[in-house]
Amino acid sequence: MTMSATHSAEARRPLQGLLPLWGGVVVYALWFAAGNALLRDPDPYWQIAVGRWILDHHTVPTTDIYSFTMYGQPWISTQWLAQVLYAIAYAGAGWTGVVVLAVAALAVTMAVLTRFLDRRLPATATIIFVATALALMTPHLMARPHVLAMPVMVAWVAGLVTAMDRKTAPSFWLLPLMVLWANLHGGFVLGLMLIGPIGIDAIWHTPASAQRKMLLRWALFGIAALAASCVTPYGWDSLLASRRILNLGEALALIGEWRPANFDHAGPLELTVLVAFALALWRGIALPPMRVVLVMGFVFMALSHVRNAEVLALLAPLVLARPLGERIGFPDQPAAPAPSSPRGWLFAGLALCLIAITFVLGSVQRYAPVATGAPAAAVTELKKLNLSRVFNDYDFGGYLIARGVPTFIDGRTELFGTKLMVDHNNASGLMEPDNLFRLLKDYEIEATLLRTQSAATKLLDRVDGWEKIYSDDIATIHLRKPGALHSVAPAVKAN
Repeated sequence: MTMSATHSAEARRPLQGLLPLWGGVVVYALWFAAGNALLRDPDPYWQIAVGRWILDHHTVPTTDIYSFTMYGQPWISTQWLAQVLYAIAYAGAGWTGVVVLAVAALAVTMAVLTRFLDRRLPATATIIFVATALALMTPHLMARPHVLAMPVMVAWVAGLVTAMDRKTAPSFWLLPLMVLWANLHGGFVLGLMLIGPIGIDAIWHTPASAQRKMLLRWALFGIAALAASCVTPYGWDSLLASRRILNLGEALALIGEWRPANFDHAGPLELTVLVAFALALWRGIALPPMRVVLVMGFVFMALSHVRNAEVLALLAPLVLARPLGERIGFPDQPAAPAPSSPRGWLFAGLALCLIAITFVLGSVQRYAPVATGAPAAAVTELKKLNLSRVFNDYDFGGYLIARGVPTFIDGRTELFGTKLMVDHNNASGLMEPDNLFRLLKDYEIEATLLRTQSAATKLLDRVDGWEKIYSDDIATIHLRKPGALHSVAPAVKAN
């Protein structure tokens, strides 16, 4: 029996070491082939523009320089490092470079997750968790800073959970990850918040005689992590910026990714939650109390804002892996052996294959953001007018920044605040028609650049004082005529 178990472990060890590698390679190849799916959002335009500005000026922005409504107001970019990386990738290889960078980050994320799970769960369970994670993440997988921060997030939380599993304190070698995360994306605040519950679990399961010492070690680590998160060009302001975003209230509900989950349809998130609930009832899965708190917290985050599905997808498996592995009698596997000569050749061969795939697909496939967020022809006509006060559609803001046109509003929601966001939404959608004419008057708007099919565009087609000078399938420009009245009861042309 002993000999059989030994041979089984030895036979599995090569698979254990290679599963993360194969997972990363497959994810890279699949998502690079579908790279345009990562560019379906207009935000990369302004993210790259900010990164280019940082490279050109060798500093980070502290005030708004892109809009005319908030010009000169305090604004910081907590994603500055990711924006610089995207700007460098774009300068080197255009949108193909942006896709390669985002897909590489995603592949590393899944490889790190697979490596952690593969040492605690059977290969089949690991693959199921990873496949489910990809399905949950897909709606929010876009070439934006949060994707570059994903591998750091997984590695950070994996380090904390490993310490929890071993009933010890985290290594201070994790702190550089927090520094990197804090400069890549504002989500680093979650990493700080997780220190508390994970530390409580580790202390709880430590022998009573050693709990005070363990508490001190976790407290020191927490203080050090907080200090590490402030190692950014903005210092403490990076922490405050995340708070400002979460305090936007009803403005967040206007942005699709910040809306709560909708159980009116069966999407990946809804199905995952329901299946997990069914399995828990069927198999009677028991978890330690703090792990229950953590998993429920991830579920709550995902249900509150659909963009947080990636938190549930990537972090819940880390917390669940050890208890599930113990329940099915799967012992923790030792670390993968150091790369041998055959493994080294395999790694080199796979690297060459990925490079070849990148060059082949990059040369035959055209990568570009979705055209509906980039009204190129309309903006070209708009720039000929040399105007400085244009009332634009929210989704056009990123492209306007990239083209050097001052925006009325754009994707930097925390800058514009709740009131302006809500007013703009109600005006462009005509939920409150008076708002449209009030904003046009108060901000001395010279022209509008709105979606051709929007309600506001249809109204301006019939309002005296506004002339349609350009229109295509994406955007329409209305130019204010001299002496136009921006009243709450405008004259409307008869059909």
